[in-house]
Amino acid sequence: MSNLATEENGSIQYGDTFINFSIEPRATDIPKVLIKVHPDCRVVALAPPMASYGEILQAVKKRARWVCKQMRYFDQKRENILPRHYVSGESHFYLGRRHMLKVRNDSPSSTNVKLLRGVLEVQGRKLNPDKTKSLLLDWYRVRAREVFDRRLDEVVSKTLWVNEKPSIRLLSMQTQWGSCSPTGQLTLNPHLVKAPRECIDYVLLHELCHIAEHNHSERFYRLMKQAMPHWEKVKERLDGMAYFYLNDV
Repeated sequence: MSNLATEENGSIQYGDTFINFSIEPRATDIPKVLIKVHPDCRVVALAPPMASYGEILQAVKKRARWVCKQMRYFDQKRENILPRHYVSGESHFYLGRRHMLKVRNDSPSSTNVKLLRGVLEVQGRKLNPDKTKSLLLDWYRVRAREVFDRRLDEVVSKTLWVNEKPSIRLLSMQTQWGSCSPTGQLTLNPHLVKAPRECIDYVLLHELCHIAEHNHSERFYRLMKQAMPHWEKVKERLDGMAYFYLNDV
């Protein structure tokens, strides 16, 4: 019988629907397999290291009806997401909150983006949607670097295995919030700045744990729990909004 170490994906059929799922490790002190459906309709089976592939398959089959229901729900939610036109009245996320976009073409000075009293204001002359989008992306990157640097100071103070504050580089990614190189450099997705601070802290902690333990081993999860005992709930909160943060701009 195959185990988690040799299988990464699986598929079952429920009625007329094929459910394709990926397998990811779960903390070893939690014996059950957890099935999750992400907003982009990805299905993930979170399993403890000793779970066999057959046990994971049975867990997915047992939750198949719920999985299909969740996939239909997220499909409907995605259909209701209006395409971005980068005009006044739209809303955009920053640190977990929605902020109304206001585009002003009457600014006599150079282009400017600022957040004031819940309004994300883009100022300039002859602004078109493409220019507004570009200015917003630049603003998010600047804010991301500032926020990530501050939060990293906070998170590093809770770790005993990090001797030196690592450097950060920004890289827009479609499926990852961050990564850690063998030399300890952190790569973070600037879109993460749209999430609440606690979710940012979770991603930073996750990558810092990889400095001590490259794989998702028992030691890795032990370090996670030491620094953030409720990290699984924070991860679930971030996963639940990932599609919307990544498609907000």
